[in-house]
Amino acid sequence: MSYTINAETRTNIGKGSSRRLRHAGKVPAVIYGPGKEPVSIMFEHKAIVNIQLNDDFYTTDLTIVIDGKEVIVRTKAIQRHAFKQMVEHIDFMFV
Repeated sequence: MSYTINAETRTNIGKGSSRRLRHAGKVPAVIYGPGKEPVSIMFEHKAIVNIQLNDDFYTTDLTIVIDGKEVIVRTKAIQRHAFKQMVEHIDFMFV
């Protein structure tokens, strides 16, 4: 099964800006990998909340559309809220 997530690049990085994003219903994330510059992104929480419950979300390649450009990634780490069903941050790796 393939997943496609629409994302935007983000320029404000840090704890305060990430909190503001989460409060606005968005999820901060980062894409990194060997030989490439890290890319900070954000996407809607509702776009990820259901698909991250599937097991193949963590084992298959995902397509992230960043400002019209497709990037193939794999989920590396995900941080969830302690008791709410919310995703707080996701780390992706370039494939």
